[in-house]
Amino acid sequence: MNDPLHDGFGRRVSYLRLSVTDRCDLRCTYCMSEKMQFLPREQILSLEECLLVARTFVGLGVDKIRLTGGEPLVRKGLPDLVARLRGLEGLRELALTSNGSQLPQFAQALAQAGLHRINISLDSLDPAAYRRITRGGELDQVLAGIDAAIAAFGCRRIKLNTVMLHGGNHEELPALLRFALGRGVDISFIEQMPMGETGHSHASSFHSSADAQAQLMRSHQLIPSLESSGGPARYWRIPGHESRVGFISPHTHNFCSSCNRVRVSARGELFTCLGKEGMVDLMPALRAGDETGLSDLIRQALAAKPREHRFDLSQAQGTVARFMSRTGG
Repeated sequence: MNDPLHDGFGRRVSYLRLSVTDRCDLRCTYCMSEKMQFLPREQILSLEECLLVARTFVGLGVDKIRLTGGEPLVRKGLPDLVARLRGLEGLRELALTSNGSQLPQFAQALAQAGLHRINISLDSLDPAAYRRITRGGELDQVLAGIDAAIAAFGCRRIKLNTVMLHGGNHEELPALLRFALGRGVDISFIEQMPMGETGHSHASSFHSSADAQAQLMRSHQLIPSLESSGGPARYWRIPGHESRVGFISPHTHNFCSSCNRVRVSARGELFTCLGKEGMVDLMPALRAGDETGLSDLIRQALAAKPREHRFDLSQAQGTVARFMSRTGG
């Protein structure tokens, strides 16, 4: 292995979020516009190119990869890619983030392929509210996906993610917590990030982690924990339960000082900061199969990784113009 990756501020980069598609079967209001224009398939990373990206990063010391989208499970051949990624020497953890809609079909195959963990988005337990937030999603299908994932992986390898939306789902946070506790799975509550012109006001729909904690403490005893999953969540425990309760707070508790991750989009763009527009295009090196050139580009990009991001809720089009779905979450 080459010298491990560090950015210009000395932070060790050990975590890659790799988007395998920009497509999704939902249109969540905080992630994309209602009428998305997706990329032509020839502009998307092939599965071989995804494997090359992963192999190069692991060779540079990255030991955790999370597959994202869009919705990664709409990408044909994903379980086969998982199996091949699991064969990379030095890869400690391989995870996936999903909206859950395809998990009734794929959960068992993913477990058999060797996937370690799944994060599943769940923003409401009310069918009408869920349909509104996702612009057409069916809650029953996602709940079936959660059950299928628990059956295939066990409850300790599943985490739910809830993006908090004031006026959209914020009153449901206690019910979502009870849902997670009842199934023995972890849950993280995430402050909405102002990315892209999604058709609603980022400021009016913002709900902070502090507000969420105050809500939840009315019915549950939350005890701070020093545990970490290698991501930005700060965890709390509830006596008598195995589930961890996480809060991801890109606005109110900037976690940039410990940032250990980068993102590669489905079009081969390397984003070193979710909250900045700058990126490095890896696609020419990928299409040429140039692993040495790819490594050089990655190191150059990491040297220029920003110290921190600053989100501004006052901008209707979002602090960052691109949609969350393009970056891969």
